[in-house]
Amino acid sequence: MTNVRNLSLFITAVCVLGVFSQSAHGAEPADSAQYDAIVEKAIAFCQANQAADGSWSADAGPAVSAIVLAGLLRSGRSADDPMIAKGLKYLEKFVQDDGGIYGEGSTHRNYETCIALQAFHEANGDGRYDDLVKKAEAFVRGIQWDREDGISKSDPNYGGAGYGSRRRPDLSNTSFLLDTLKSLGAGADDEAVQKALVFVSRCQNLESEYNTTEFAAKIDDGGFYYTIAAGGSSQAGTTPNGGLRSYGSMTYAGLKSLIYAGLDQDDPRVKAALTWIKKHYTLEENPGMGAAGLYYYYQAYARALDALGTDEITDAEGTKHDWRSELTAELAKRQRPDGSWVNETSRWMEGNPNLVTGYVLLALSYTRPTN
Repeated sequence: MTNVRNLSLFITAVCVLGVFSQSAHGAEPADSAQYDAIVEKAIAFCQANQAADGSWSADAGPAVSAIVLAGLLRSGRSADDPMIAKGLKYLEKFVQDDGGIYGEGSTHRNYETCIALQAFHEANGDGRYDDLVKKAEAFVRGIQWDREDGISKSDPNYGGAGYGSRRRPDLSNTSFLLDTLKSLGAGADDEAVQKALVFVSRCQNLESEYNTTEFAAKIDDGGFYYTIAAGGSSQAGTTPNGGLRSYGSMTYAGLKSLIYAGLDQDDPRVKAALTWIKKHYTLEENPGMGAAGLYYYYQAYARALDALGTDEITDAEGTKHDWRSELTAELAKRQRPDGSWVNETSRWMEGNPNLVTGYVLLALSYTRPTN
């Protein structure tokens, strides 16, 4: 544990940069001026790196641009801001006749549409995108795996969402679907939300009446993995007995999804997920994955703990964490001089500063100080 003298010196040094850093027992609350300085620096980076056509990283299709736009809009920029308006006009080029928002020939139709739909929803305060949003929502609902695809509720694909190639659903895409439906006002009793709950519950390492799959009891630690579909897969690998390892980003995505589906902290699935989170609580890495997917992890962490409705989380050792202040401090520490963030581990495109900065703006939108 950092001693008092060293901790004081450390906080003083970091305050020169306009932020407070987290200690072993949490972080000093960031004030509005400090938070705003971090965000405005990030916004300046986005403005400087927007292409002439309104995009960010157009070679990756519409998704990176949509993530950046959603992050900017959630950071207080309006739909009429020239940078935002230009970006939204770029995204409109990807609106398809079937209502989806994706690139021609894309195998990531759910992912791209969900992210773009969140951006358009954030920009739709005056109803200008009502028709677009309605059609895109119908599209993502229509590609969720269910009985219309000729599968029963017992099928491991049931209730999930995949990239859109119809290969197999996964928890990440299902989580994006639920984020989108939640933002559009879908409640816990929504049919698509409840179908998704079936799939999400089966991606948890927890044997219960809701999960009797072959992997449920092999680890049984309450965490989540990537997918139960197509024979099961975890980006964190497997255990010697064939179990699918839990990891941080999927566990926070899973927890958030359970909450969106109406489960509270008395539900065994939520209890088990929180037990895993408390045991593996950290902001220094994506637990179980190291640096891989770290910034995706940060936005999943922020969304989940915000959905949980708590300002503080107590880890397995009894240490209380003001998660908003800690996340803000961690991200401030990692911000580059040009205002961006980037992951030195480039897996899942996190070597792309546009994408990563978009993730961070989304994460920070849940940590905004109220003072």
